[in-house]
Amino acid sequence: MPKKKSNKTRIEFRKGHQGQRRERGLTEKYADSKDEIDTQNSQRITGKGDLTRHRTVKGNLVESEHRDSYHTIQIDASDTTIEGRVIRVHGLESIVELDDGTILRCAVRRVLKNLSTTQRHVVVTGDQVRIEPQPGNQGWIVRIEPRISELCRTSKNRRHVIASNIDQILVVTSAAEPGIKPNLIDRILATAEQNQIEAAVCINKCDLIDPQRLQPLIGSYSQMGYKALMVSAMRGWGMNLLRSWAQGKCTAVIGQSGVGKSSILNDLIPGLAQRVQAVSLDNQKGKHTTTTAAWFRIDQATSIIDTPGVRQFQLWDIVPAELTGLFRDMRPFASHCRYPNCSHNHEEPCAVKDAVADGRLDPRRYESYLQILDAPAFTSDDAQDLSESYSYDSTKFETDLDGELDHDQDVASDEELG
Repeated sequence: MPKKKSNKTRIEFRKGHQGQRRERGLTEKYADSKDEIDTQNSQRITGKGDLTRHRTVKGNLVESEHRDSYHTIQIDASDTTIEGRVIRVHGLESIVELDDGTILRCAVRRVLKNLSTTQRHVVVTGDQVRIEPQPGNQGWIVRIEPRISELCRTSKNRRHVIASNIDQILVVTSAAEPGIKPNLIDRILATAEQNQIEAAVCINKCDLIDPQRLQPLIGSYSQMGYKALMVSAMRGWGMNLLRSWAQGKCTAVIGQSGVGKSSILNDLIPGLAQRVQAVSLDNQKGKHTTTTAAWFRIDQATSIIDTPGVRQFQLWDIVPAELTGLFRDMRPFASHCRYPNCSHNHEEPCAVKDAVADGRLDPRRYESYLQILDAPAFTSDDAQDLSESYSYDSTKFETDLDGELDHDQDVASDEELG
């Protein structure tokens, strides 16, 4: 008779998931009464039972592109559980919407919180979960379904997932107040390429400047195959085209603070009244009006995830050798370099550098690539990366440094995204 396949799996918990397990003061007790203590059987040097971080849970291994435990383990759930989507996360509490529109305030099952993972938070906005309902519109999240896609960055040397299960990314920037940060756009587009997610660039507040000044930037992204939209949420310019592009998909909206992401959502979603604020008059930066990612349904097939403003976007799980492949405009030239491991920085000859010299590759995109490449562990250099404001002219780019970022505000933005 064939042996029945077990649905139990060995998993690893995070460090410090439980309190002190080893008995304290063993040396003193042994010195006082050597004959009464059997040290060989009472204590272990190697972990076993309560002394190890590995546990056996009921669940099956599932294939996943991510290396996190809770992604590769599909924990068993009872037949009484129901399916829902996480629409917002507030600390230890997750707001979940069921298929019938019911809203539940849920906590996460302890086994999920204790799993060893590189991710900052186990549950994120957009997750499909299984819930055990409890009285008072509350519940327990007992399982997280495998994700089909993620928008993530590096934060405090860990993977920070901003939104999950999305079909496309809308990178929002503004023509003025605050100015455009092209390197931030390039970082987000590289992350979209890494996760094979469709992306578009949306320039808001086009009513504040002459739109012709934006043509070089719009043309650069359009030639690479990205959808480039020029809109004004205040005047309603281009909103019908943006609404048509978002139809039938789940879109994550991301960009720096103050570019008008909430204003765009208020126009796209009838009845939504997201709070908006003017940018700071002192430094022309946003004030972090949105503090947590939120999922909104437009119709049965269309939804949008609004995310807090970012001032830094550190790439996650990308090594220098992969970066060229994430720049669409550099890929065709990189394959013609003399050296197979060419970094396109100091090597000679280099097909990418020749393309820049010949005008076949945008010099600004190449400089953006070098800036990401030179940053330690692909870390944003706050004083140079996100404080650079570019004004576009038909013949040249002008860089205007506005000084050091406020580090207190930068840390606040990192926490608010959590």
